Amino acid sequence: MIEASTDVQTEALLRTRPVGAQADEEVAVELPVALTVNGISQAVMLATPADLEDFALGFALAEGWISHPGELLDIDTEARADGIELALTVTAAREQGLKLRRRQLAGRTGCGLCGLESLADFASLQPRHVQAGEVTRDALARAMAALARAQVLNARCGGLHGAGWCDADGTLRLAREDIGRHNALDKLIGARARGGVEAQVGTQGGFVVMSSRASHELVHKTAMAGVGLLACVSAPSSLAIQTAQSVGLQLWAFVRENRATRYA
Repeated sequence: MIEASTDVQTEALLRTRPVGAQADEEVAVELPVALTVNGISQAVMLATPADLEDFALGFALAEGWISHPGELLDIDTEARADGIELALTVTAAREQGLKLRRRQLAGRTGCGLCGLESLADFASLQPRHVQAGEVTRDALARAMAALARAQVLNARCGGLHGAGWCDADGTLRLAREDIGRHNALDKLIGARARGGVEAQVGTQGGFVVMSSRASHELVHKTAMAGVGLLACVSAPSSLAIQTAQSVGLQLWAFVRENRATRYA
């Protein structure tokens, strides 16, 4: 059972008044979120301070720090003057594995795999092979429309990406938001794992939908979560297509305006 502190109540949106404007507007909060594992610094990401326990678990799973939620024993959230620290406690076995394979990341909202030391490091980060059942274009369209409605924070500020977990018929089951598309997916992966959805649905019973372009990082994280289909509202990159093909993941892009194109 994962325990998580709830003492940090940082707002996800901030009111500000644009120059020359007569009224305030809401903008998405972006601040550094540091992740440590058993006291050792592992990553600093720029993220929106909402659903941080989901983010911590999802990031740990997507990065291979842990292989299942039971290996994450505790999450302590601490607000600092310059950001937020998420202190993760993992089992001794996972700690030893991290010491052998330590990665220093410097996260940005638009980056891919930041901070790797060599091309060899990049090549070694191969996710597991996945598979998915067939879905219809109607199901994809239904999921994308539902995700847009579920983005309640984005409706207020216009600056947040969304990630959703859907049944095969396009019914939206979970949604998370963040200023970074990768962070939104990490939060979704964490929420899905914390809620036990993986055990209930399995690898072929649903898919991930994103309000962003399809990048390599999103494909990689989706496959690491054991999900076999990723659908995005915007264009794919060449590496996203290549990675999806290599792991058997169905990659759909341009899911909008009565269109959906399958690239892998």
